[in-house]
Amino acid sequence: MKTKFLGFSLLLLSLYSCNSNGQTKKLSTEPKPGKAIAVFAEGCFWCSEHVFEAIAGVDEAVSGYTGGTTKNPSYEQVGGEQTGHAESVLVYYDPKVVSYSQLVDAFFASQDPTTPNQQGPDRGPSYRSIAFYRNEAEKSIIKAKISELERKKVFSNPIVTEIKPLSDFYKAEDYHQNYIKLHSNGENPYVTNVSIPRYELFKKTFKGKLKAKS
Repeated sequence: MKTKFLGFSLLLLSLYSCNSNGQTKKLSTEPKPGKAIAVFAEGCFWCSEHVFEAIAGVDEAVSGYTGGTTKNPSYEQVGGEQTGHAESVLVYYDPKVVSYSQLVDAFFASQDPTTPNQQGPDRGPSYRSIAFYRNEAEKSIIKAKISELERKKVFSNPIVTEIKPLSDFYKAEDYHQNYIKLHSNGENPYVTNVSIPRYELFKKTFKGKLKAKS
């Protein structure tokens, strides 16, 4: 599934997926009345989805692909760096409970935004850090947060997060959805050694409100 980690190859990790089939689907990026959406890329979408779904006010997070040009990309194409897309999450949330600014806080609290084309053991442009915006207000929030983090020297290296307008978002194959919840029993070494520790670190770092069962 992922890059080599602890001696496991791409082939071995792929065995832990439910199957290798499935199709991507273009999703609407228009929110329902009274709701809002946000899209982020911060490395493996398994963990990103798990992170955002733990935040109070988030209804759902969907793993998918965006940021590139290929229509209806497959996981293999994205992982093969053929599409320009990054593994991303589409976050559906209630703006009366959690703000876009707080989600941007979670975005920076759940990754290392200083590693270009890399997040942990995963390397390549499809794992790059991107904050997508739907309007100028969201763009301003992202830029202000980066300036604040750099002013406070939260990270020892420069932040390399891209700031991009949101384009088409493609929902990833079904077997990628809710992956951490379905594979947190120790059967998958990537989840055990990468995803879960990253999630636990996020919970210690994030200052916002999490759901009771997170």
